[in-house]
Amino acid sequence: MANSPSGESVTERLLRVLETFTPTRTVQTASEIGRRAGLPSSTAHRFIGELVQTGLLEIDEGRRVRVGMRLWELATRSSAALRLRQAAMPAMERVQARIGEHTQLAILEQDEALFLERLSSPDATSNVTRIAGRLPLHASSSGLVLLAFGAAELQERVLAGPLVALTRATITDPAALRRKLAEIRRLGHVVAPGYIEDVATGLAVPVRDRVGVVAALSVIIERHAPVEPGLDALHRAARDIHSRLDS
Repeated sequence: MANSPSGESVTERLLRVLETFTPTRTVQTASEIGRRAGLPSSTAHRFIGELVQTGLLEIDEGRRVRVGMRLWELATRSSAALRLRQAAMPAMERVQARIGEHTQLAILEQDEALFLERLSSPDATSNVTRIAGRLPLHASSSGLVLLAFGAAELQERVLAGPLVALTRATITDPAALRRKLAEIRRLGHVVAPGYIEDVATGLAVPVRDRVGVVAALSVIIERHAPVEPGLDALHRAARDIHSRLDS
């Protein structure tokens, strides 16, 4: 797979193709991929064909394209995210069993909260989060924790905006957001009522290893439900995960 006439590298084209897949768009036609990736139709079909040959992409019986198992296999080898997820799962399962609501693990990735895992039950509160999905740092409970304990450069970059409102409750004023981040650092957790969805409240705490905060652990509860049981379960779980990461 040679560089394109425009000088774009193979890696750049590969990334553009893979980024057309999302947690809600898991299968596409080759033409759709080409259009979304900004590639000419002939180039897209040829490039996708080569990726299918390597196993990075797969084609189903309807000639639709999906991410291949080979890519998943390579991505999970020696992954720091995989180790974190494995360390967190027992504690997450206890939180989910106790609270009965969505329990999530997120990390900081390119100025967004990237969700590594989510445990749910059929009757849990509404929640937009998906595994491998992303949410803005300023709006999500997990994102706010990651932002509050993140580098000063990250905080200033996010505070510079734009701070997009997802609901009427989302914090979009930089001064108010700065105060919220200070509160999170002081309390060691965040309560975010209606920031992502009007009907839900996000609760989140930081997860630490030997170096510092590496993730955020959260639960999503009904908007007006008591927050104390969820916060207590999250703090206990975060301590358990810290112990496992240090062992």
